[in-house]
Amino acid sequence: MKISPVKSLNGTISLPGDKSISHRAAMFAAIADGTTTITNFGSSADCASTLACLAQLGVRSERDGATVIVHGAGKYGLKKPESPLDCGNSGTTVRLISGILAGQKFDTTLVGDESLSRRPMKRVVTPLELMGAEIESNDGKLPMTIRGSRALNSIDYTMPVASAQVKSCVLLAALYADGRTSVSERVPDSSPDSKFHDFTIPKNADFKSQVANRKSKIPLTRDHTERMLGWFGVNVVIDDSGRVSVSGDSRLTARDFKVPSDVSSAAFFLVAASCLPGSDLTIENVGLNPTRTAVIDVLRRFGAKIERFGESEVSCEPVGSLRVLGSDALPGDPGSNLVDGDIIANLIDEIPILAVFGTQLKSGIEIRGAAELRVKESDRIASVVENLRRMGAAVEEFEDGFRIGRSDLKGAVIDSFDDHRIAMAFAVAGLVAEGETEILGAECAGVSFPEFFETLAGVCR
Repeated sequence: MKISPVKSLNGTISLPGDKSISHRAAMFAAIADGTTTITNFGSSADCASTLACLAQLGVRSERDGATVIVHGAGKYGLKKPESPLDCGNSGTTVRLISGILAGQKFDTTLVGDESLSRRPMKRVVTPLELMGAEIESNDGKLPMTIRGSRALNSIDYTMPVASAQVKSCVLLAALYADGRTSVSERVPDSSPDSKFHDFTIPKNADFKSQVANRKSKIPLTRDHTERMLGWFGVNVVIDDSGRVSVSGDSRLTARDFKVPSDVSSAAFFLVAASCLPGSDLTIENVGLNPTRTAVIDVLRRFGAKIERFGESEVSCEPVGSLRVLGSDALPGDPGSNLVDGDIIANLIDEIPILAVFGTQLKSGIEIRGAAELRVKESDRIASVVENLRRMGAAVEEFEDGFRIGRSDLKGAVIDSFDDHRIAMAFAVAGLVAEGETEILGAECAGVSFPEFFETLAGVCR
């Protein structure tokens, strides 16, 4: 894919359904009693991997574009697959479905592509084994075989590292456990006056779980699983410390679900429009879950002009529209250009595009505490650093992040490293660079956002 610089981004766009939420909606519908219609289901290859795995487990579904009808098999209605479940490139698929499979009476083997096979699975293996599951893996990586268990033991688990995938895996396994299982996130070590670490989970009559209306310093990872379990009729209890618990006697009842657009996909457009003067871009019906909007807070902190409007709640998730205006010059943060601490867990997917954003800031940007990026689809720290240097940026690499100075980017040949977020981030870099940028392996964007380049071209002026 070849990218040339543009003057601005203008127009109104709608983006595909949120990938994280789409995965969960399909899995929860699969083990629910009854039929669920999911609208605005994610168009990504990752979401297709989840549907394919569920089909192998005997779950019937029909798909018509962005609408998926899932005929729930019930909590104990899944069937032994005839071959290993191929999770493709999707870490969310393998880690979440492992929680469901740990409670089944049959054995299942999980495999993935070359990239997924390098990613760590020990983080879900450990709590599942504490619950009594028998799991064989390739030294904590795929392929992984989960031995069927008639009943799992309930546990009270504190995650050593903040991870929504681990939390979700344990909560799904909890549906098959004897008693009530609890999951806690680690105690934060951040400064108590940090303006980025306050999150509020609102009360909602449609959100059947007992969610406290509290404000806390706890570094909440994305809470889509808790919300959606409540939507499907499960009694989810969240105490004042943030500990989430689910009872093993819970059952899910089918309920139609509308997936909001993906805020992680919106981030590429927010950065591109912010960095191009004269831009006026509106993104409609974006998921504004408070555990996912840290990227908006950070962009605003560094001078981006982003307005939220038309906010409501749809299928237990906050949704609204975003309007972003371009700036002639982005000042950055005059106090500190450092982004680190507990907020990192809530914008881990957006860090590659924040790196590109940093090149346009007077203050530059420094990201720390993001070592998790080393074990994503690529080593995203190394991928970002190498590609920015190819474009002439001043970058200092650390084990857990990087420091980027204000830089006038030059067009270059970019390696996507077969990583969708790297490909899309550097497409944005190409829009603000001088000269043409060529992205090798750009088709990998289809893992999360197949329509990305077409949507981007439609608003470029």
